[in-house]
Amino acid sequence: MGQLEGKTAIVTGAGTGVGKGIARTFAREGADLTIASRNRDNLERSAAEFRGLGSQVLVVQADLTDEAQVLELFRQAMDRFGRLDLLVNNSGAFKGGPIDEIALEDWQDVVDINLTAVFLCSREAMKVMKRQRGGRIINIGSISAQMPRMGSAPYTATKFGLVGLTKSTALEGREYGVSAGCLHPGNVSVEWREASSTAMNQEPMMTPDELAAAVLAMAAMPPHVNVWESIVLPVGQAYLGRG
Repeated sequence: MGQLEGKTAIVTGAGTGVGKGIARTFAREGADLTIASRNRDNLERSAAEFRGLGSQVLVVQADLTDEAQVLELFRQAMDRFGRLDLLVNNSGAFKGGPIDEIALEDWQDVVDINLTAVFLCSREAMKVMKRQRGGRIINIGSISAQMPRMGSAPYTATKFGLVGLTKSTALEGREYGVSAGCLHPGNVSVEWREASSTAMNQEPMMTPDELAAAVLAMAAMPPHVNVWESIVLPVGQAYLGRG
């Protein structure tokens, strides 16, 4: 019997990369899934794999920065599964450069995806989980929330903000049995990094499935136990003093 047998989960950004690794791990452990992102083709390929692992999978193409589309995502998930045990807010974006050269449009895009989308999904999940008197929200942050890189002002600011949003969510959910935690990954070998030859992408990496093992540990905790905040990174990756 899997660690998540009988549980239902929404995983955002599950068509590729970290989100796909998390959803795959949840499927292996018995969870039924709603997976969401902007790219339907990626979602359908992922869903076929997860169904092969025995999971029921609902695919919802959605722009999670759009309130109406988030409402529709949760409506479909509840119509299909009737409850929500886990929400993993994984969708994210990175745009950077010297702070004096960053366009307002790029700043706003990162804020919308990394913070506004998480707020919208967490808000709808909290409505469901409060009624259920239980549930868990896991936000995928970054070690940039603790140790920024050069040229990452929008990304770093949103990941710092995500920590505050997670704390507020955990505080408001506590009396209803709803927990919230934040996992900060280091370097993960995802598709866009594998296709890039920049110096950053030559650093030590971990796989999405290796990171997903930590997310599973958080997700599988007893309902009265919460992993509030955790950092996971390759042993060889610079953290203190990284450049």
